[in-house]
Amino acid sequence: MPSRVFVDRTKERADLLDAALSLTAEPEPGVVLVVGVGGVGKTQLVAQAVRRELHQLFPDGQLHVDLADHRRDGAVDLAAVLGEFLRALKVHKDYVPAGLAERTALFRSVAAGLRLLVKVDDVQHAPEARALVPPRGLLVATGRRVLPSLLMDGAVLIDVAPLDETAGTQLVRRWHADADEGTAADVVRLCAGHPLALRAALEWLAARPQLTLDDVVRDLTAGRYGTGDDNGVREVMAVAMGAGGGTGEGGVGEAVDAVLDSVVAGVAGHTRHLYDLLGVLPGTTATADLLTAAGATRVDEGLGELLSCRLAVLVESSDRPHRYRLHDVVRAHARLRARALPEERRRAVLRLVVDFYADAAAHGDALVLGDRFRIQPPPGRPLSGLGVRGPLFTGRAEALEWLDAERVNLRSAIRVAADERWYEAVWRLCESLWALYHSRKHLADCVESGFLGIEAAQHEARPDVEIRMRNQVARAAYELGDLDRAESQLDAAVDLLGLVGDPRLTGVVQESRGLIALARGRSEESPGAAHRRAEEARQLFEHALAANRAVPDPHGIVVQSYNVAQALVAGERWADALDVLDEAAETARATGDEPMLPRIDLVRARAFAGAGSLDRAVAAAGAAADAAAGLKQFAKLDQALELLTALADRVEDRPLQAACEEKLSALRRTMGLRPPAAPTA
Repeated sequence: MPSRVFVDRTKERADLLDAALSLTAEPEPGVVLVVGVGGVGKTQLVAQAVRRELHQLFPDGQLHVDLADHRRDGAVDLAAVLGEFLRALKVHKDYVPAGLAERTALFRSVAAGLRLLVKVDDVQHAPEARALVPPRGLLVATGRRVLPSLLMDGAVLIDVAPLDETAGTQLVRRWHADADEGTAADVVRLCAGHPLALRAALEWLAARPQLTLDDVVRDLTAGRYGTGDDNGVREVMAVAMGAGGGTGEGGVGEAVDAVLDSVVAGVAGHTRHLYDLLGVLPGTTATADLLTAAGATRVDEGLGELLSCRLAVLVESSDRPHRYRLHDVVRAHARLRARALPEERRRAVLRLVVDFYADAAAHGDALVLGDRFRIQPPPGRPLSGLGVRGPLFTGRAEALEWLDAERVNLRSAIRVAADERWYEAVWRLCESLWALYHSRKHLADCVESGFLGIEAAQHEARPDVEIRMRNQVARAAYELGDLDRAESQLDAAVDLLGLVGDPRLTGVVQESRGLIALARGRSEESPGAAHRRAEEARQLFEHALAANRAVPDPHGIVVQSYNVAQALVAGERWADALDVLDEAAETARATGDEPMLPRIDLVRARAFAGAGSLDRAVAAAGAAADAAAGLKQFAKLDQALELLTALADRVEDRPLQAACEEKLSALRRTMGLRPPAAPTA
């Protein structure tokens, strides 16, 4: 959000506007790189420019991402970023493909006719920016250092320096109108002209009307950072900065740390405790629910004081709870303070956080995916017991939004649990997060967390868990098109099947192997090789079907029967496929498994078409379209309409063909472009 108080960025804002005007006049998209030390006001500069001038240049909208939320081990998950962009551009989730290349292509297709402004914070490497440049419009990237290769590409550089004495004094007197000019200048000097430090110091003072600006100057000049534990904290900071750490660059970082020390020392005790907790927490955001679970008291009061001191900010989120974040400079300061905490206390807080997320994710999984096969027992705490003011979420849609909003924090919680050797929590979280990873296609996250889950299962000597984890990694790799990696994980899982008794584990592994066999069959050039792959897939799906019948699991029986039929169609065994599909449909109706019926009818239509019964194929495809529309399965509706269009062309039913083409066009205009894959007649 742009601040109402904003000074001395006239030149930088004018430079940004000039660059935008110049670059948008060219046929190719442009890039502006805004650089400066942490907290100097880069994001605020861009926000002000957008609010005052730039929004008029980009009538089709704006996209924004902070890459810090998508960075792990130094690399950005660009596929996840593009997935967010596509959803922001109103592409339905069913139309968002899995892989980076496919998402990049779809983004360029969807955005091709739009004049977009893309704002990207925390850019550290040129390829991160290049991947997010819109086909038309402008990308404005903020970062802490110049990226020469981006400048060689034609990017315009805008350097944002700390405020000089005149501008800094003007800013201080905006906040503190009766400030003496000399005293205000002293504050600017002690804060090294850093806007974040100035704001924190003046917000702290505003909450203490009995003090004056002279008290701030004396406090900063004397280096009085509180009493007791705070002195030890300052020593930790000095060591850290001597080793190249700190919250900023050189003297600016030391000035900011000094101000933050002073501000934190002056807040209420429960607020200081809350600030220290935020320094311990993994991830980037926190809710009142999480902070309460971690042991904080008077959370609302503490958060209110942190917000008023500008140590914390409220961030936008698509789910219900309010989310709070420390600015990255403040977060670094809070984490340095956390190093001074006793190790037992730090680990106790982390354990509370991990357990909160393990229970919450399990409840989210249950709402999103319903009564699916799970290894872990139900969570020990009810959902209502995890929220401060009621449940964290209610219903499938809210649960999925909560999981997605917490994705970075959940991933960090898994890493913490792995580092602390809390192995059960690691695999519980991994198993529960399949609901998020599969639904929102965060497949790189699934692979990363899955490997941690495999290690946790091995440490706990849990072959059943290891099979489950390897299967999840395999399914993510399969959807990413990495069939070799998927197959290697499944081979390792097969070696463990003799050690477990639950037949459903055999079923899930054989199903995944069958899907890979079908995928390999589609890439075979000769009909004979393709048929051999289809037969291999059929046998694997038959094993999975038998495993589900042994439980019995009605939904699993329907799914594996459907898979068997897909393999039979791929092998051109039309009559056998139709027999299997009839039985699957009967079971689905008897057990209330309505979502499977459009899928069954789609395969039935392809089987009828293969057998030459085109009228019956048209009827089956029409039934699939009607059922998918009723269930709002938009990707299946798209596939059914496309199949109907092809069938109508074959039977030369021009009115039907025209009607299907019109409906298909309308659907795609509403939902985005074509889905990742569609069947042929």
